[in-house]
Amino acid sequence: MKLLLTSAGIQNASIHNALLDLLGKPIAECTALCIPTSHYGHPQGTPAGAWRFITGQSPCPMVELGWKSVGVLELTALPSIDKQRWIPWVRQADVLLVDGGDAVYLGYWMRQSGLADLLPSLKETVWVGLSAGSMVMSPRVGDEFVAAKPSITGDDRTLGVVDFSIFPHLDNPHMPENTMAEAEKWAARIEGPAYAIDEETAILVVDGHVEVISEGRWKFFSKH
Repeated sequence: MKLLLTSAGIQNASIHNALLDLLGKPIAECTALCIPTSHYGHPQGTPAGAWRFITGQSPCPMVELGWKSVGVLELTALPSIDKQRWIPWVRQADVLLVDGGDAVYLGYWMRQSGLADLLPSLKETVWVGLSAGSMVMSPRVGDEFVAAKPSITGDDRTLGVVDFSIFPHLDNPHMPENTMAEAEKWAARIEGPAYAIDEETAILVVDGHVEVISEGRWKFFSKH
């Protein structure tokens, strides 16, 4: 799977161009599935917020980019559906667009639904994460980013698809606690490599190669 891990969606031309490179064809020729599950796990998540993401009316551009088609994949529903129905939906999609919210909750439902087990076989599929939709691929998120406490799993661990953690929304004026100073404290506690990224930054991961795409501010913290 090819990963484009963003803090706030496709916010600038650099991230947009990186997405096009991953897709290998125009957006208008690509089929997408959007995954709103994480949104419902966050204490501030609402049905209206999920609707805005699904319909491409959130401030974080993902669904509204001009895809050939967009469908909704709700992970909490999948355990009640035969895998032979929903697995082809995922395999046929060019891209999965994954909303923010609670990363631990999202990771739990990715495991429960079977999507986590399917990921290694999706070699050409592009995963575009938004905030928690990116953080879920990390080994852990840190207590600061466990949105619902206690978490659904009892800790801060996520999927560990990549070997680094992510501190999103750096310097976001609506999140005054997300400063570089706080990111440094978080990184010291996370006990592993990590990135702090702002809304103009994304992390690209293909075949284990990691590249930062940015028109903004970011910092890498090596393993402590």
